[in-house]
Amino acid sequence: MENCFALKGNIIWSRTPQALVFAPQHYAVCENGACAGVFAQLPERFASVRVEDLGQRLILPGFVDLHLHAPQYRNAALGYDMELLEWLDALTFHEEARYGEEAYARSAYHAFTQALLCTPTTRACVFATAHTRATLLLMEMLEQSGLETYVGRVNMDRNAPPELAEKDAAWALEQTEDWIERSLARFHRTKPILTPRFAPSCTPELLAGLGALRKRYQLPVQSHLCETIPEIEWVRSLFPDCADYASVYERFGLLSGDTPTIMAHCVYLSDCERQRVKNAGVFIAHCPSSNTNVSSGVAPVRSFLDDGMRLGLGTDVAGGEALNLLREASHAVSVSKLRRVLLGGKEGAVSMDEALYLATRGGGAFFGSAGAFEPGFVFDAVVFDDERLRPAQELTLRQRLEKLFYLGDEREVQAKYVGGRRVL
Repeated sequence: MENCFALKGNIIWSRTPQALVFAPQHYAVCENGACAGVFAQLPERFASVRVEDLGQRLILPGFVDLHLHAPQYRNAALGYDMELLEWLDALTFHEEARYGEEAYARSAYHAFTQALLCTPTTRACVFATAHTRATLLLMEMLEQSGLETYVGRVNMDRNAPPELAEKDAAWALEQTEDWIERSLARFHRTKPILTPRFAPSCTPELLAGLGALRKRYQLPVQSHLCETIPEIEWVRSLFPDCADYASVYERFGLLSGDTPTIMAHCVYLSDCERQRVKNAGVFIAHCPSSNTNVSSGVAPVRSFLDDGMRLGLGTDVAGGEALNLLREASHAVSVSKLRRVLLGGKEGAVSMDEALYLATRGGGAFFGSAGAFEPGFVFDAVVFDDERLRPAQELTLRQRLEKLFYLGDEREVQAKYVGGRRVL
């Protein structure tokens, strides 16, 4: 059969946040880029398809990174003695300003793209910078990689270094619309996403214009929300007529609408903000490593899950130190345990099963039906060779998954498929 093949191995995916499916020595069938099902024996209609027998390797759905900053990749692991706002001023903004130089952007984005390709990530939502040419260059590289991504030209017209801030809202909106039209015409797997950096870096005029562009082009939105207490206080001083941080985005049509929104962090949502975020169908990008590294806090992910909120994981490089979503998922478990202790047991921890759900199916929902091996889902798959992690050990399939979850990295990634296309 054309456009059809099967992977045979130990197949694992999330049915719900609390229920992992283990299918040892099963066949995951891809038909026209979508999953046709997982079978103990190939059905007759698939009897003639090409089968890649992967032996005892583990096959998981592709991982989804809902929040990362490509131009900060070279800053990973630098400046973590600082808190967020100091860190942005001392390191981040100065690094991003360099992407106005095409040669620098080309070199740095090539390194980023190649590193991302080697991780378990198959889909990602990415911040670039305010430089249109460099952003299109990044999108071209990601398009060629075969990954499925959303990329945002970052908007900021105040509270940024002069070499990085756009000269005014009108100019920023003109440049952003030009970038939208050029990217829609050029790319298929790499899509534009509106990206106000965060409320403090945008004037009301810019936010209003971005809300209008969202309606005109029906684009999704990504930004930051309630990451630190000083940031929240800053927003209150800049937008005194807004009730809270979420109200700023709501006022300008950037929190809800016909297209989805991602808000990273959400560590300190008030009860009122939380309900409005849930009602708007916003995806929360939980970034535990970043929240630890720049002293932001610990998001209440246990209660987010219990409340049925839309939720996924983000590495938030370079707030997070690595592009490896396995590490991010394990950190999500670890920080939730610390939160449970600090709250005297009033809030439960996140389990491994739930963290894997967030890394795959939870974040995958932003892209539609992604992150699971179920009929109709896009066929995104990662093949892991975990032999390094289990020297001379006889382990159950679940125990092998636990080893991979806590110890695995890019060395275990043997192959990667995105929408049925092998990209690694």
